Amino acid sequence: MPMDLQRRHFLRGKVGTHKQPTRMPWLIDIDQFSSTCTQCEQCITSCKENIIVKGDGGFPEVNFALGECTFCGDCASVCPEPLFNQSDDKAPWDYRASINNTCLTYNNVSCQSCQDSCEPRAIVFEYTIGKPPTPSISSEACTGCGACVATCPSQAIDIQLPTA
Repeated sequence: MPMDLQRRHFLRGKVGTHKQPTRMPWLIDIDQFSSTCTQCEQCITSCKENIIVKGDGGFPEVNFALGECTFCGDCASVCPEPLFNQSDDKAPWDYRASINNTCLTYNNVSCQSCQDSCEPRAIVFEYTIGKPPTPSISSEACTGCGACVATCPSQAIDIQLPTA
């Protein structure tokens, strides 16, 4: 019987406080993940970046505080279950970076660490007279790799699915 993570959060008093975990790239169906994943941990041990960790209920999830995803595909390749679809024409996932109001620049402190770590240059800073430059993220250029998360000193960046 698959684990009902929503029920688990309810019973632990975490209703409405738990953010959906970030799963691995190239998943066919994120909603069916917990009912198909056997928790074999092969994806965890194969991750060269060591960002896939054992999450809630023992299911693997990506932790960007530990680093970025290079989209090497090793997690998908070693999985014994039919959970992944790695095709050249399919983006690894729909996750994108977002910046919240704890960003240092919104508090008049100059910082551009996220821009410096963003290889696709999806984060740019807009300059204004009399204020520190403020960040802007291009959702088209952002791959959701998470390189910006670990470098942010105020933990103002989150990688999440776009809201509908």
